[in-house]
Amino acid sequence: MEMKDLLDEYGCMTFSDDVMKERIPKSTYKAFHEALDKGEQLPKEVATVVANAMKIWAIEHGATHFTHWFTPMTGLTAEKHDAFLEPDHKGGALLEFSGKTLRKGEPDASSFPSGGLRATFEARGYTAWDCTSPAFVKDGSLYIPTLFYSYNGEALDKKTPLMRSSDALDRASVNLLHKLGYNDVSHVTASVGAEQEYFLVLDEYYQKRIDLRLTGRTLYGAPAPKGQELEDHYFGSIKRKVGAFMKDLDHELWKYGIPSKTKHNEVAPAQHEVACVYANVNITTDNNSLVMQIAQDIAKKHGLRCLLHEKPFEGVNGSGKHNNWSVTTDTGINLFNPGPHPSENLPFIVALACTIKGIDEYAGILRASAASAGNDHRLGGHEAPPAIISVFLGEELDELVDAIINGKDLNENTKERFETGVAVIPDFSKDTTDRNRTSPFAFTGNKFEFRSVGSAMSIAGANTVLNSMLAEEFDEFAKLMDEDMAPLDIAKKFFSEHKRIIFNGDGYSKEWEEEAARRGLPNIHDTVDAAECYKDPNVLKLYTDQKVFSKAELDSRYEIMLENYSNTIQVEALTALKMAKNEIYPAVVKYIGEVAHDAKDLKDVGGDYAFMSEDLKQLTTLASSMRAEMNDLDEKITKARELNKATRQAAVYWRDEVLHAMHTLRLTADRLETLVDEKDWPMPNYVDLMLGI
Repeated sequence: MEMKDLLDEYGCMTFSDDVMKERIPKSTYKAFHEALDKGEQLPKEVATVVANAMKIWAIEHGATHFTHWFTPMTGLTAEKHDAFLEPDHKGGALLEFSGKTLRKGEPDASSFPSGGLRATFEARGYTAWDCTSPAFVKDGSLYIPTLFYSYNGEALDKKTPLMRSSDALDRASVNLLHKLGYNDVSHVTASVGAEQEYFLVLDEYYQKRIDLRLTGRTLYGAPAPKGQELEDHYFGSIKRKVGAFMKDLDHELWKYGIPSKTKHNEVAPAQHEVACVYANVNITTDNNSLVMQIAQDIAKKHGLRCLLHEKPFEGVNGSGKHNNWSVTTDTGINLFNPGPHPSENLPFIVALACTIKGIDEYAGILRASAASAGNDHRLGGHEAPPAIISVFLGEELDELVDAIINGKDLNENTKERFETGVAVIPDFSKDTTDRNRTSPFAFTGNKFEFRSVGSAMSIAGANTVLNSMLAEEFDEFAKLMDEDMAPLDIAKKFFSEHKRIIFNGDGYSKEWEEEAARRGLPNIHDTVDAAECYKDPNVLKLYTDQKVFSKAELDSRYEIMLENYSNTIQVEALTALKMAKNEIYPAVVKYIGEVAHDAKDLKDVGGDYAFMSEDLKQLTTLASSMRAEMNDLDEKITKARELNKATRQAAVYWRDEVLHAMHTLRLTADRLETLVDEKDWPMPNYVDLMLGI
């Protein structure tokens, strides 16, 4: 592809601001942006003009339908497609797409989780056009990013709270910066860059694994002789088939204006990553949803399957999503950029102090934003950020915090030079601090990187917490300034009272777990316990003060989280039971019969068959255990299904009883896999799946 073609194709399938500017009158374009800048509702006449231009553009790009694209509480995206064609009274047809249709849709709300906000017989819901995120054409339809509300106006999606939190952060930031003397600031936005990890497996093997097809992860599988012990996969040479997939993925993402920047192999075999450049948090959230969808579509075209589950394989690293978060003013100030002299950078010190205070006070709900049944297998598993939330600052900022707390001058060191020791290679400046890959919330130069989000999750939840938290702390800082406290004194207070959240050491160590307990930091191990954070009065106050969630909306998230968890474990348990009964156990019994037959033949010819008797004993003992464990799992599933899934009681039972029974059964089945002849095992094994491409 030539350079011109590469540049011309970027964003070609997106109704971008530049496209809009070309296709609507200047006065309408100006009115559109004035409404956005002032945070006002878009006038109907403006929406009508934009809708007509959008329709013509979309049809030119092959669209015959349009859809309001939204993110319900299922965690997936949703879409209903309607044709532009409308019949006329003459037996012909017209192409219709009005401003009203652009602004509002009416999907069936009864089919989506509401957490008690709506009765199942009450179907009406509304989608509302998010005019801050560009529409795009995909697969013959115009996709219009929207919000999703119930008939009574409650948010039933992930985007509405995110946008509310962005509004809260904008308001609180501008107010505080004005008090600090930065009166030229009019708007402040959160910017996010998302790194997406995923696994690729051959489709032919995927189709033979019902667990991958139904749950996204392998419920059985003995470890391969080689996993990631040598770490030769990480940043290694990209296999040709994977490289072809990555090339097509990049080109497709670029067509939608998604700034895919980096691609590489990850630590585990068959694991990879794509990372995108920063954009407004709302746009990055939409882009990441599209990245996941497009990656799965492109993989199929290459005879592959893209696995987004956080833990598709036992014994190797799972997949996460690094959420790189920064806060920037419309005058170009990144509040998380320390600059060459951090001790003299007041906006940075204030933002740092408020962030540390916020993470300490709202660690629980931040942890909950990354909680799911899939991510429970990953967090804290010595492969990813620990379940304990802490902040990594590095040596330079740690010294800055200590200097402010102790009222001392900071002796800022000039950057060291990195000497390679090779004559022809020039020395270069060295970063002022190392990186800490074990920290869930790490400062990485001019941003914070929240590493706990699961690979299959929307980043909306985490950023809703981060934005709301920082807005709340900015409000508190401004309030103390109104009481005539000096900014550095307030920063000192915040640092002093919340320094316990700062930890620069090994987050994987047992010593840190013990130290965190002494500090009083929460250690939330799983989704069931994380959900309780939604019941915290301080969390309710945070969200209602910042107008992000009402009490009813927050309560609904609690129920939905528990119900989603119970439903996920139910599907996994039923799948595990089916595989055990219909595939693994019959294969084992058949293999035992073959071994017994071979032993008899050996005995008949006078051979020594004693060693085969030992093999048979081991196999039959394990098969007997497996039979009992299948029955136990069956009984526990039956009991669990009698409970209301939207309750803690049900979620606890699925976690403590059903998951435990699944684990016990898996241990036995995986042991049997190592004893049964590979040709007799009924499904592709880990060598096939992880090393088969």
